[in-house]
Amino acid sequence: MRLKDLHVLPKTRDSLSYLYVEHCRVDREEHAIGVWDADGMTAVPCANLTLLMLGPGSRITHAAITTLADNGCLVAWTGEDGVRFYAQGLGETRSGRGIIRQARLVSDPVTRLDVVRTMYRMRFSDPPNPAYSLPQLRGMEGVRVRQAYARASKDSGVPWAGRSYRRDKWDSADPVNRALSTANSCLYGICHAAIVAAGYSPTLGFIHTGHMLSFVHDIADLYKADITIPMAFKEAAGGSIGLETRVRHACREMFRSQRLLQRIVPDIDAVLTTTGERSDAAEVERTVQDDGRMETLWDPSGEVAGGVAHPAPADDPDEPPWLDLPEAPAGGSGC
Repeated sequence: MRLKDLHVLPKTRDSLSYLYVEHCRVDREEHAIGVWDADGMTAVPCANLTLLMLGPGSRITHAAITTLADNGCLVAWTGEDGVRFYAQGLGETRSGRGIIRQARLVSDPVTRLDVVRTMYRMRFSDPPNPAYSLPQLRGMEGVRVRQAYARASKDSGVPWAGRSYRRDKWDSADPVNRALSTANSCLYGICHAAIVAAGYSPTLGFIHTGHMLSFVHDIADLYKADITIPMAFKEAAGGSIGLETRVRHACREMFRSQRLLQRIVPDIDAVLTTTGERSDAAEVERTVQDDGRMETLWDPSGEVAGGVAHPAPADDPDEPPWLDLPEAPAGGSGC
């Protein structure tokens, strides 16, 4: 069944976090999806699922993809345990407001620096002095992260020798580094889903740059010290057997208990409204509502309506005959 009115979709903040599957077949099951594996079929209600991560050995039908898209669920094709990210589907918004605003802020060095300062300040319970320079903020952030690792190591009893991760030598890493990589991968997936659902670009980062997920890394860094670092150390203390699976399950529970999905989009709006502009929180909330409006056209005087057969100038004596066309019907694409 195809939804005719996107207003009935739940808001991103009210959605479930994510579901990771592998070695299975995903098909449509009535108005939801069904995951078939060696144990049979498990029905999954996707109307309020934010992200479906498809691991190795997964197959998904066209009907399932259609159902997920109709319900605003982002689909991501990932490596084993969600560690690698290969491709993504389409989020639920069709509005360009968010990404246009993001591009404007990231393209101006003054507004970009303002956003970067805000992102750093948001990571501290006691905001630093606004007069601090960017190098000073980076130094404070480095101290904060080192303290988070040291605190998690002390609380869990897991020794900490530093962050070490090589994608091509996954098994050579110690348990806590594998746990951190797995947890961060889950966090990136949730942030990525929220960013796309709210109509922003995962590529246009402010602190990070040059990567297809730069903005995802920017936003995820707001939560690592409070969520993934302590949780990864706690799970690593339980040994390496089934570690990645345990970490994923713990992530899902912590994302739920910390109400992460309810925080991400407002936090994005907060970091992008630091330049004296009015808050676009209302626009973020109505991005789905904008999906039904006619696309507009850019003009130096402002936006003009699309889907209209604009007439040639009346005083043009050399108007070619092929411009003498009937007006486009109401609701036409104008193409």
